[in-house]
Amino acid sequence: MRLNRASHLRSMRSQRGMALYTALIMLILLALIGIVGMRIATMEERMSANYLASNRAFQSAESQVRARENEIAQGTEFEYENCSVPYDPEEWSRDIAGSVLHEVRTRNISICMRQCGAGGGGDLSESACNMFRSTAFSRDQDTVEKSSSQSAVDTIFIRP
Repeated sequence: MRLNRASHLRSMRSQRGMALYTALIMLILLALIGIVGMRIATMEERMSANYLASNRAFQSAESQVRARENEIAQGTEFEYENCSVPYDPEEWSRDIAGSVLHEVRTRNISICMRQCGAGGGGDLSESACNMFRSTAFSRDQDTVEKSSSQSAVDTIFIRP
């Protein structure tokens, strides 16, 4: 029995400090898992903030287009679009993006579709000149400096 106890003491002395090393390795692993978790949470927060900003800009542009469609439905007239000059809404929004918060461009495009004549002087609400193209540009914030997102919406509206 004594021999057994002596061998037990020897084995304890030879293992002295092993628990400390094991605990330190476990702490390092837990710290790495925590750091990775924080980085993932930070990235997800940035992604959700970017989504919110782009959605806010889109909703603002969409509401401007809907307001313009209400104006058209109430009888407000807009100029005819020159059909010989091509219109690119993406290029237009890029050109104004540097300094503008919100902008809406509306043109009566019925003449380009050959639905009506450009002359006349008659009441356009009674003619077939009832197709309008509206393009809205908007930012997500109230100032250009604070804005992180911008959006452009291009629609065709047919006045009832």
